[in-house]
Amino acid sequence: METKAIKGGEFVIRETPYTEVFIPEEFDEEAKMIRQTCLDFLDTEVLDKLDRIDAQEEGLMQSLLDKAGELGLLGVSIPEQYGGFGKNFNTSMLVGEAVGGGYSFAVALSAHTGIGTLPILYYGNDAQKEKYIPKLTSGEWKAAYCLTEPNAGSDANSGRSSAKLNAEGTHYLLNGQKMWITNGGFADVFIVFAKIDNDKNLSAFIVERDFGGITMNPEEHKMGIKGSSTRQIFFNDCPVPVENLLSERENGFKIAVNILNIGRIKLGAATIGSARSVVTQAVKYANERVQFNLPISKFGAIRHKLAEMAIRLYANESAAYRAGQNIDDAYAALVAGGMDEAKAKLKSTEQFAIECAIIKVWCSEMLDYVVDEGVQIYGGMGYSAEAPMERAYRDSRINRIFEGTNEVNRLLVVDMLLKRAMKGELDLMGPATAVANELMAIPDFGEEDTAIFATEKKIIANLKKAGLMVAGAAVQKLMMSLSKEEEILMNIADIIGYVYVAESILLRAEKIYHTQGENAATFPLDMARVYLYTALDKVATVGKEALYAFTEGDELKMMMVGLRRFTKAEPFNTKEARQRIAKKMIEENKYCF
Repeated sequence: METKAIKGGEFVIRETPYTEVFIPEEFDEEAKMIRQTCLDFLDTEVLDKLDRIDAQEEGLMQSLLDKAGELGLLGVSIPEQYGGFGKNFNTSMLVGEAVGGGYSFAVALSAHTGIGTLPILYYGNDAQKEKYIPKLTSGEWKAAYCLTEPNAGSDANSGRSSAKLNAEGTHYLLNGQKMWITNGGFADVFIVFAKIDNDKNLSAFIVERDFGGITMNPEEHKMGIKGSSTRQIFFNDCPVPVENLLSERENGFKIAVNILNIGRIKLGAATIGSARSVVTQAVKYANERVQFNLPISKFGAIRHKLAEMAIRLYANESAAYRAGQNIDDAYAALVAGGMDEAKAKLKSTEQFAIECAIIKVWCSEMLDYVVDEGVQIYGGMGYSAEAPMERAYRDSRINRIFEGTNEVNRLLVVDMLLKRAMKGELDLMGPATAVANELMAIPDFGEEDTAIFATEKKIIANLKKAGLMVAGAAVQKLMMSLSKEEEILMNIADIIGYVYVAESILLRAEKIYHTQGENAATFPLDMARVYLYTALDKVATVGKEALYAFTEGDELKMMMVGLRRFTKAEPFNTKEARQRIAKKMIEENKYCF
């Protein structure tokens, strides 16, 4: 596919042609082989040990990570010079998805390969990378990431952990408490954030367990991901060599933010893998469970659930790999322009931080929906610890908290978009003004476009107009006080998110239609159309909530006319489309899209 680096957030104001997006069907054979290796590893090494993993059997998780390292699964995106495979970002996303069905093991692996390893890879100097990355890639050393504190969660830069240079100038003495540290119980290397002296911003340090001055509480008792080691860690005059300062002094908060961007989209990939497993289990159970002399998969209510689970999964998968390719394309363009490879990796992800936040929110909420309906399809057995849905239900819940809560990420989506507009990086004002002018004009009742996908593209265009109308009016009316109106900001974020995911699933269907033919696009188009009509209803609801909150009188009436215009569409039988989607899965006895 031709490399084209577009701007992050640009989807709000620009129509994206299908030729510019990557779809999962385009993964090459090597990527598919890597994915299958991950799935085989889960089948042979992990899924038959889930109870032992959840009981935190001594040494089991470490041994599984060791075996994953031997297969190269810890170094898919690590450069070959450090023992990795050097694959692109989207391939690493595919690995995250494949491993995502591994419950607590998936959490341990993603924490190690992501937030535990990448700060050193992207911000470390040559000596640091040469010392640590090969051992982290092989699994000889395990990694953890120490950011959160008892009084510093979403407000990470308010952390109180401190670092003070000793009299000899050879070591920083690290003091503080960190909590909710994944892999904390067995990690050999910790990425620790603390403030040096009276600095305003955090600095980052590479800390080895053997440095001393490190103690920890017993394992946390959690609702889910019980097999994931989660500890409170205390640093008591922990001596950290000055050469283990990561990047520059006070650059820690920037490191944390940029690594979290990667963590967010990778979390989205993991939820896709988990959802695939859950949907397949639900389909199989619906085919096996007989009531009223029929498999429950014959009943419309069950088919509706199965289809909706598949549609939301397919939509979010489309969005995740679209964004992953955008990151790869931006990276390629930056490197071609002469930028250092490590800096280009960070810059390309930062460019698509808006999309990363959307994917984190939408994918985690998709999985929560999927596991909830999975429990419902299983009925009483869904509530039993003897069946698979109970663990999936409990393990899913953390994803809306991990990597920044979904509320914080929603606020970030709008904040980042508006800041880019203020910097002149995105022209939101021009399109927003055009939408405002359109509201004052007489509607165009010209001939209807009957081309393939024309109806669906009009829906996407109108959803974008709805978002620009609501956001533009909120900025104009509330100005600087908008940043304090979190409910309105979250309404706007929901519109933006639905626009991105709805456009992504439509572009996927369109690309399949043009590259594989009309028959291949039958089910993708059904799923896209159902999702688009869902998006219309959701945008109408949250748009109305936002407008009611800051407009009134004639202005409100005009805005509501516009919102109704932009969320209106010709009737489409979503019930029959869902029936077709469910019937396909029931026949194949699995999630098959």
